[in-house]
Amino acid sequence: MCKKRLFAVFVTITIGVVKMSRIKVAVLFGGVSNEHDISLISATNIINAIPADKYEVIPIGITKKGRWLFYPGDVNMITSGNWESNPDCVPAVILPDPMYKGIVKIVDGTYSITKIDVVFPALHGQHGEDGCIQGLLELSGIPYVGCKVVASADCMDKAVTHTILEAAGIHMARHAVVRQSDLGQLDEICENIINELDFPLFVKPCNSGSSVGVNKAGSFEQLKDAIKLAFSHDKKVIVEEFIEGRELECAVFGTDKPFASRVGEIISCNDFYDYDAKYILGTSGINIPADIPAESENEIRETALKAFKTIGCSGLSRIDFFLKKDGTVILNEINTLPGFTPISMYPKLMENMGISQPELLDRLIESAMDN
Repeated sequence: MCKKRLFAVFVTITIGVVKMSRIKVAVLFGGVSNEHDISLISATNIINAIPADKYEVIPIGITKKGRWLFYPGDVNMITSGNWESNPDCVPAVILPDPMYKGIVKIVDGTYSITKIDVVFPALHGQHGEDGCIQGLLELSGIPYVGCKVVASADCMDKAVTHTILEAAGIHMARHAVVRQSDLGQLDEICENIINELDFPLFVKPCNSGSSVGVNKAGSFEQLKDAIKLAFSHDKKVIVEEFIEGRELECAVFGTDKPFASRVGEIISCNDFYDYDAKYILGTSGINIPADIPAESENEIRETALKAFKTIGCSGLSRIDFFLKKDGTVILNEINTLPGFTPISMYPKLMENMGISQPELLDRLIESAMDN
C-alpha cells in the first residue's frame, strides 16, 4: 500500500493598515519681483489648504534679494515677511540635475538632499511666472504646477501676448510699445502714439502683474510721466487705448481637455482695477457669475479657451476681459500663475463651479504629476 504524504502549507497573512507615504510638494514663495508680498499671501493660503493627509509640504522661500531658504516654521508667519528671521531657516536650492529630483539643504557646510515629487510655484512676476523658474524645473525633471516655459514667457510679456493672440484673430486693445532705449526720443514717440490712439491711455510695464506700475494718462505730459514710471519696473512698456467696458475674468483649468469657468465681474473701487484697488483698499467687489447676457458669457468662455490653447497654456490660467457696451469682447491679458489670496478671483471662480480650494489644489498637483 502506497503511503501518501500530505504537505500542508500554512501561509500566515497579516492584514494591517499600511500607511502610505505622502507626496512631497515643494511650495515656492516670495521672489525678487515687485509682487513679492502678494506671493507670500498666496503661498500661505495654498499651504493651509493643501490636503495634509495626502501631501507633505516643503516650504521654500525666496527673499527679495534672491536667497533660497527652507522654512520649517509657522505657516502663518509667511504673510508678514517675518519668516526670513526664523533661526531654523537654512539655505536650500533645487538641483538642475534630473538624477536627484530634489532640493539641497545646506547646514553648517553639510549637504543633504530631500527628494521632491512635485513643485507648486506660488510666485508672481519676474523670475516666477516668466519662464525662468519653469526652465529650472524642466532641467530638474521635477513636475510642476502651471504653464511650461514658452507659454509662461509669452504671457508674461504683454506685447508678445498681443502679437500672438491678434494673429489668431482675438480682439485686444490697440497699443504701442516703447523701449527704454527710446527715452532720448520720448517726445517724438509720445506724439506718434497720440496721433494713433486717443486719450485716456493706459501705460503698463510689459513684464509685470498685479497692476504694479500701471497708470492712466490723460495728457501728453501725463503720458511721458507714466512711461518713465513704468520704466522703473521694466525695460519695455506697452501703451494701450482705454477700453470703456466692464472688467470680467474667466478661469481655465486643465491641459489636454481644459475647461473654462463661469465669468466673474470686478467692481473696482477705483477709477480702474489697480494695485490699490486689488490689495490695499479692500473695498472692490466681485460678482460670480457676472450679470451679463448669456451670449456674451459664452463668447468670453470660448475666447478664453481659444487663447489658452493658442498660447499653449497648461494647468491653469486666469484670463481677463473687457465687455464693451456694444457687446464687443476684448481680451486684456492672461495670468499663468493667478493669485490665491483670500480675494483672488481664480479660486473663487472654481469654487463657484463646485470645486473647493483643497480639491482645486489637489487636482492641480495631480494634473502636474500626470503631465
